[in-house]
Amino acid sequence: MRDMSENENKLLVATFYRFVRLNDAAALRGALLACCRGNGLRGTILLAAEGINGTVAGTPEGVAAVFDFLHADSRFAGLRYRASRAAAAPFHRLKVKLKKEIVTLGREGADPLQRAATRAAPAKWNELLDADDVLTLDVRNHYEHAVGTFVGAVSPDTARFREFPAFVERHLDADKTPRLALFCTGGIRCEKAGAWLLQQGFREVYQLDGGILNYLRAPPPQSRWRGECFVFDDRVTLDHALEEGSCAQCHACRRPLSARDRASPRYVEGVSCGYCHADLTAARERRFRERRRQVRLAAARQGK
Repeated sequence: MRDMSENENKLLVATFYRFVRLNDAAALRGALLACCRGNGLRGTILLAAEGINGTVAGTPEGVAAVFDFLHADSRFAGLRYRASRAAAAPFHRLKVKLKKEIVTLGREGADPLQRAATRAAPAKWNELLDADDVLTLDVRNHYEHAVGTFVGAVSPDTARFREFPAFVERHLDADKTPRLALFCTGGIRCEKAGAWLLQQGFREVYQLDGGILNYLRAPPPQSRWRGECFVFDDRVTLDHALEEGSCAQCHACRRPLSARDRASPRYVEGVSCGYCHADLTAARERRFRERRRQVRLAAARQGK
């Protein structure tokens, strides 16, 4: 974890997950929801029979109290989080939800508790990126890859994580593919994808330990990361120092938008961007404009 004394004027954003058997996920939900509410946290936590996955934001004291609650359960002993900071609340509400999977791949055999990729620390990760016999796969979505990735990484060009297996089945052969190195934002998608790849017969699969967030927390002297890291909250992206990045988000299609994207005549804040303008109907435009008007009115009321 990062030093809590850093950036005291900012909210702490904690990203975490653990694959663990949770046969009482429904009962745990109520207690965890109450604990998060009582400590002023916002964000989303997913619970399933296979484990927990979440990102929450609040004061350092509030986050610490919730993790004290989790650590009291032996199944979450030692659970750590990847920390970043936010100048304003990056989430509007708190949700603790029950799901079939804590990250949706939708394939049998993707069980990190039965098999797991080999974890590679940031220094080892650079060695893998430089190796000629390693294929580095960015298992995130195409719009995440577009705003930042590692040098030489290949994107499967997916819109959703559950499309990753179809990419593998079309393009990779377990008997011919060299060593595989996987990465994602915090590590959870790599754990699921790595388990499935090993079940499919791929023999040597690595994953970046802790994901991009861990790499950027203490990058090796020669960082191989380029661009910004997309995050699923109102900050949109984080820069190399894990500070809020330069991208905004289209509230119609949810894509991250660079300054160049926002300079397009097809970009209308809250309504459309160059990626989704062609799909904008008159009804959708009216709805998005009204939503934008309501957001501005709410912001103005809060400012009084």
